[in-house]
Amino acid sequence: MRLTGHSYSLLVVRTAATPSERLASDLTARARVRDAAIECFAEGGFDAPLRTIAEHAGVSPGLITHHFGSKAALRTECDAEVLRRYRAVKADGVARPSAHLLDALTAPGMSATLLVYVLRAVLAGGRAGQEFLEHLIDDARTVMAQGVAAGLVRPSRDEEARLRYLTYQSVGALIVQFVTAPDRSPEAFVGSVLAGSQETILPTLELLTEGLLADRRLLDDYLAFRAAPAGDAAAAPAPDVPVPTG
Repeated sequence: MRLTGHSYSLLVVRTAATPSERLASDLTARARVRDAAIECFAEGGFDAPLRTIAEHAGVSPGLITHHFGSKAALRTECDAEVLRRYRAVKADGVARPSAHLLDALTAPGMSATLLVYVLRAVLAGGRAGQEFLEHLIDDARTVMAQGVAAGLVRPSRDEEARLRYLTYQSVGALIVQFVTAPDRSPEAFVGSVLAGSQETILPTLELLTEGLLADRRLLDDYLAFRAAPAGDAAAAPAPDVPVPTG
């Protein structure tokens, strides 16, 4: 399955406001540089030169240095802004899940840039990539708790383990699609994912709503195995987990 429900929540991101709708106070040279950098990083990766970002923002390279000091500092502020917009979108998804999904499926817009930025940030690896992924998990933790409290999501025996599983699965699935995509530009990539989304909506919702296994045997065996006293192998049989055959 290429997309999980969490992937959909990530995929269909919509910013609270487009750049033209933001308050005038945010339309400063610093903000223009930040937004231009987000777009350039999403389009070409984090090796995008300052000159390219400056041209995109309509400023001089010296002004970028004046405001941010270094490219690393600019990346840090871009990460923070992308995460801020991501939080707003996730909150909207909990407040109106069906409408959020249907609206975003028809209008990727700025969401394409945000999604590809997220994927590139994780793919870049290193400390920055690890921290970005942890920020995604932190944000998802809050939203998952809200979903459980609202009755949208069932509680889990291990909320943290489920949260990390869903995040790894969804981000990982999208990264596989991204690295194998013939065109990695934000609009083209998200367009290709959306074009194939009709094939994944039903199995995604089916799995999330009804599950995959026909009975509880494997779950009950595993819970008994976990509950057995340490070293007491006879207290509960080891779970017979099926191995995928490809």
